[in-house]
Amino acid sequence: MGLASENDRVAHAELSAADVDTVRDAIRRNAFSGHTAGLCHGFLQCNLVVLPEVVAADFKAFCLNNPVACPLLGHSQTGEPHISDMGADIDLRTDLPRYRIYKNGNLSAETQDVGWLWRDDFVAFAIGCSFTFERALEKEGVELRHITQNVTVPMFATNILTKPFGVFAGPTVVSMRPIKTDDVCRVRRVCASYPHAHGEPIHVGDPKDIGIEDLQAPEWGSPVDVRDGEVPVFWGCGVTSQVAISHARPDLCITHAPGAMLITDISEFAHSDWRAAGPPDEELH
Repeated sequence: MGLASENDRVAHAELSAADVDTVRDAIRRNAFSGHTAGLCHGFLQCNLVVLPEVVAADFKAFCLNNPVACPLLGHSQTGEPHISDMGADIDLRTDLPRYRIYKNGNLSAETQDVGWLWRDDFVAFAIGCSFTFERALEKEGVELRHITQNVTVPMFATNILTKPFGVFAGPTVVSMRPIKTDDVCRVRRVCASYPHAHGEPIHVGDPKDIGIEDLQAPEWGSPVDVRDGEVPVFWGCGVTSQVAISHARPDLCITHAPGAMLITDISEFAHSDWRAAGPPDEELH
């Protein structure tokens, strides 16, 4: 599918109150390529990772070893460009605003659809995203600065190492949101209800304690203001999986571009039954 013309392009603000079908149509037509924070309130958003089957089982085990950074919500059958639990009409080749392509672990390109690149040996994984709990925080009166400033949430690599499995390893990546000091306990309480979307923050306070030198220089996303009376709060982030992919160096991999998530058709609460039991453990095939 070709790029939409400039006259057909849709701004984030135009989609902020739109339903899932309208947002997905804009994405599928390549008319929207921005971040998905604040869109489709109430619907689960996910990170996407697409890998060759030869390393898929190791990646699944890596996610299960690191459930805070990479909460695994489902995966496709080999070669299929959809995950049935996420929505019957979702096409993983076209329905994310932007994709990243990695070759031998190195970022090779960014594009708005990957149908031309899809292979019969691909397995797709859906990993929980912190955007899912943001609506609940807004309802509690918590400002989310990246939404206010209409930018992609800032993300940073840390000195917190993941638990490796097979060829997958590397540091934990976090997303950061400035929170008023008086609101931190409330934020922890709200986010604890979303373990399928990274759950509670993993660090509050001095970023240097987790290896981050400069909050104004995120590796992914955009910097945001941290104001007087606020403290930086850090959550596990699904971009952790992209760092692990760089370590594993598969011949080809597709992921979402940071901040440009898979918006599903299911409620953000739909995985409540998985909170204790974990995601389905069917064999990859």
